[in-house]
Amino acid sequence: MSLATSHPGHYSVGPTMNQTATTSPLIVTIDGPAGAGKSTVARTLAAALGVDFLDTGAMYRGVAAAAINAGIDPEKSEAVADLAEQLRIKFNWDSDPPVLHIDGLDMTHRLRDADVTSAASVIAANGRVRQVLVRAQRWIGKQHPRLVTEGRDQGSVVFPDATVKFYLDAAADVRARRRADQLRAAGRAADERKILEQIRYRDQRDSSRSDGPLICPDNAQRIDTSDMSFDEVVELLTHRVREAVAG
Repeated sequence: MSLATSHPGHYSVGPTMNQTATTSPLIVTIDGPAGAGKSTVARTLAAALGVDFLDTGAMYRGVAAAAINAGIDPEKSEAVADLAEQLRIKFNWDSDPPVLHIDGLDMTHRLRDADVTSAASVIAANGRVRQVLVRAQRWIGKQHPRLVTEGRDQGSVVFPDATVKFYLDAAADVRARRRADQLRAAGRAADERKILEQIRYRDQRDSSRSDGPLICPDNAQRIDTSDMSFDEVVELLTHRVREAVAG
């Protein structure tokens, strides 16, 4: 099977406002460490702005789930990369948030599982996998040119010329508490101490990897959300994007 990014037909772009928009492109990137609330903030910001939302973390988690399902050890970098190059990675843009499909399977139920989370941390440091997914994300950006996209390298690597760049951060213990609350709200067990250990380990791994390390991108607005409510964060980002667009 061919690499999805080399064959546009492998993407399920679907009709969205982006295909009929008469306004100029708008790419907003939100980067930051694990547990900073990027996905939820990005999704809500996209809705407020009337544009599409891309959760790039879901793509790495999707590859991780596919590797686990195939019985491939995430540490076997070449085998995982070979798999990633063959996967059919699609989003259903008619859903909110867009639903990730890997080889035709809805992966939503697997993305936050503990084994997938652990494997995704390893796979995100795989240079070849990152190349595959960066190409995929740039392709999505062409198909959806009015987009809020979140991850760890969106403003630094994937969309360095983004209209507006944000870097969300928060203290590690705050991020651990938020992630635990998120899991509990979904009806899942959460060990906050273990989550904190995982976050600290992920911070070190993400910031020290050679491919697409976690950094605050050039020209990004850095925002510490430790003492901010969710609504305050979204309101601030919405204001700053509209301010930037207005010139």
